Amino acid sequence: IPFKDKENKLVWRGAAHQPRRKDFLNNFYKKSKLIDVGGFHKNPKNDDLYQAPFLTIQQQLQSKFILSIEGNDVATSTKWTMSSNSLCFMTKPKYETWLMEGRLIPGRHYALLKDDYSDLEEKIEYYIDHEDEAENIIQNANLYINQFKDNKSEDWLSLKVLEKYFKLSSQM
Repeated sequence: IPFKDKENKLVWRGAAHQPRRKDFLNNFYKKSKLIDVGGFHKNPKNDDLYQAPFLTIQQQLQSKFILSIEGNDVATSTKWTMSSNSLCFMTKPKYETWLMEGRLIPGRHYALLKDDYSDLEEKIEYYIDHEDEAENIIQNANLYINQFKDNKSEDWLSLKVLEKYFKLSSQM
């Protein structure tokens, strides 16, 4: 779906067991028509707390903006969001994986949010009004992700990691 044809809203679904995710939902669940967020795991104390209908990735991709919130570690949604035609919103990554999140540049690869998300609605409105900037960030994110889609390179890298592991663990 071309970016300009998507819904002017931000979407997020996920488990909300970590304090940062619970705090986020407490502040944004059903508080704005621009923000469609919710948890998909039942809370044993309150089955209705922050519940929202499950959305497939394809359903989420109908929105212009997709939120990526770290949980116990990285947000796994970052990888498919940055491969999509939606703008990834997130705080500065605190965890690192093979995606090299530390190399992602705010405003170039994703829309940076404050750690408390207090600028969320303001940023959504900004990128609704500045679609060309959003599309430029999306294009840069797609290019960044493309480097991981070269199977030959990824296989070589996997072998080098294994080789290093076996050497350091005295198995080689």
